[in-house]
Amino acid sequence: MQSSSELFPVALISAEYRGDLSEDVYRLKPGRAPDFSVELAVTRLGLADQPSRGQPVILLHGSFSNRRFWYSPRGIGLGPYLARAGFDVWVAEMRGHGLSPRNQAYKHNSVAEYARYDLPAIADFVREQTGQVPHWVGHSLGGTTLAAALGGGYMGEQDAASVALFGTQISRIYWPLKVPPVEWGGRLLLKGFHHISGARFKRGPEDEPVGVALESLRWHRLFGRFGDAERDWWAGMAEVQVPLLAVSATGDLQDPAWACRKLFEQFVSAPRSFLLLGRERGYSSDFGHIEMLVSKEAQSEVWPLVEYWLRERQLPAEKQQD
Repeated sequence: MQSSSELFPVALISAEYRGDLSEDVYRLKPGRAPDFSVELAVTRLGLADQPSRGQPVILLHGSFSNRRFWYSPRGIGLGPYLARAGFDVWVAEMRGHGLSPRNQAYKHNSVAEYARYDLPAIADFVREQTGQVPHWVGHSLGGTTLAAALGGGYMGEQDAASVALFGTQISRIYWPLKVPPVEWGGRLLLKGFHHISGARFKRGPEDEPVGVALESLRWHRLFGRFGDAERDWWAGMAEVQVPLLAVSATGDLQDPAWACRKLFEQFVSAPRSFLLLGRERGYSSDFGHIEMLVSKEAQSEVWPLVEYWLRERQLPAEKQQD
């Protein structure tokens, strides 16, 4: 692989104009994880007629998803919106998602691997290419991975100028998993699969490795914790000082507002803002887990707030919530 980086092998696999946008797709091979076959696709978006770039922003999709969550083929999404606002936008795809190929140990992929190895590598590459510390925006599992990377100490202020977490929580209780025989049975059942099909279960266009599901069982079982064998990520979040925005929605049944709020409150040392989207807060919709970022209402009511946060590290005065 011919490298366009001095850090590790990187290939520019595509460079195109998409209407008013430029789209460069890189494939990174960091070689940092135990599985050396891991390759990660990162798409860079900018304005075609403006070679100068603004502050870098990295977007992380959630489970069963890919870069199209942020960037539709028609050039619609938070990614193009931020690029047109002058930001240097990077859309990352996790192992086996979108343009990132499945690695040899795909079945055993986990948030712990993503947080420890993949996100720091992406941060290093973007910082090398831009000369600036990037902002991060994560949705759902993407936000959970960011929280793990920060809480585990794998990323810090040298890697993240700020972090925005949408629909991100770890505190929702699944009572059956607190019964050891149920959790053991679920684990035994899952181990027989290679992946969980997003299309089959109508969760999204991508599959998820079974390792991520097994990891979630560990977090939610009796006496489980948000962490791995070496580190307690939940406890580590209390030491994080990176500016944080946490966003939840009244209509999000998957990651309810109270649970998102609990994760937000764990970042006690960080400059932080919490935003609840819903009619009771003056918005036109209660939004949902996806709709908080992908909907016509989000285009006019949420995307401008993301832009404001990225520029100011705070919300407009009229949108600030206790």
